[in-house]
Amino acid sequence: MRFLIRRVSFYIVTAWAAVTLNFLIPRLMPGNPAQILLSRFQGRLSPNALRSLTTLFGLNSHASLGTQYLQYWSDLLRSNLGISFSYFPEPVSTVIGTSMWWTIVLIGVSTIIAFVLGTVAGVMIGWHRGSRLDTYLPSATTFLASVPYFWLGIITVYVFGSILHWFPPSGGYSLSTTVGFNGSFIASAAYHAVLPAVTIVVSSVAGWLIGMRNMMVTTLSEDYVVMAEAKGLRPRRIMYAYAARNAILPSLASFAMSLGFVVSGAILTEIVFSYPGIGYVLFLAVSNNDYPLMEGIFLVITLAVLIANLLADIAYLVVDPRTREDS
Repeated sequence: MRFLIRRVSFYIVTAWAAVTLNFLIPRLMPGNPAQILLSRFQGRLSPNALRSLTTLFGLNSHASLGTQYLQYWSDLLRSNLGISFSYFPEPVSTVIGTSMWWTIVLIGVSTIIAFVLGTVAGVMIGWHRGSRLDTYLPSATTFLASVPYFWLGIITVYVFGSILHWFPPSGGYSLSTTVGFNGSFIASAAYHAVLPAVTIVVSSVAGWLIGMRNMMVTTLSEDYVVMAEAKGLRPRRIMYAYAARNAILPSLASFAMSLGFVVSGAILTEIVFSYPGIGYVLFLAVSNNDYPLMEGIFLVITLAVLIANLLADIAYLVVDPRTREDS
């Protein structure tokens, strides 16, 4: 329990630091992106309209930095992240909430599939180290992983989207379907997600496979594994209950980090496929100097990573008895 309390305290302090930096960095940067945006309307809007936009964007505040910081926390606790310049007049929270679910489903499911496939294959290859499968499979997956996301995505779009016409080359769903929780929309969204999902799985499965394989090889030389073999336990039980259970611990931490970064999305993949996820929205925010939207996305990413790491610590408590003894 002491271990968990220490970790929770650490994450609370880290979250406070992240929120504070998210508040300070845009205010310490030279210039004002919102004023640049307003300057685009000069000569096309009346002075009253410009003053209204200035008030809406919060640019007419002359309060001290401390007062603004307290107001920032107040707005944050009310889920008020400001108004997006790119999607005006949509609030930032609405833009993030709409795009986040696309990314969570696509990147989340793809990450879980890659983790499961890579981990299971790594366990099998590590157990049968030196076999023909151990010789060829890691090399093949490493070659695919060395290909950049965007390049693999472009090849996938060109072959399966433009030439063979098996899958749609871009978008998140067919424009002819009605957006909502209905069969036609879900089928269309799943159909459009096949190519980007395959790209992510193929690009990331090698890391899980090689990491798990190397940890299995290291774990198989441990005393408790040798003792289990000397006792005559079944090989399958030794492989999963003794070797794989301990070899997977480093992968759990990496998997938690991956789940945290799921919120940020595979930005390049979403750009290549014009997929309406949060990574693509972040790209548009950077292109349009949309600082409120960038602040909101970075904050959500940071909090997601912290929560994922906390869940990883809890998983350590469950999987590794030594952690419970130290706590």
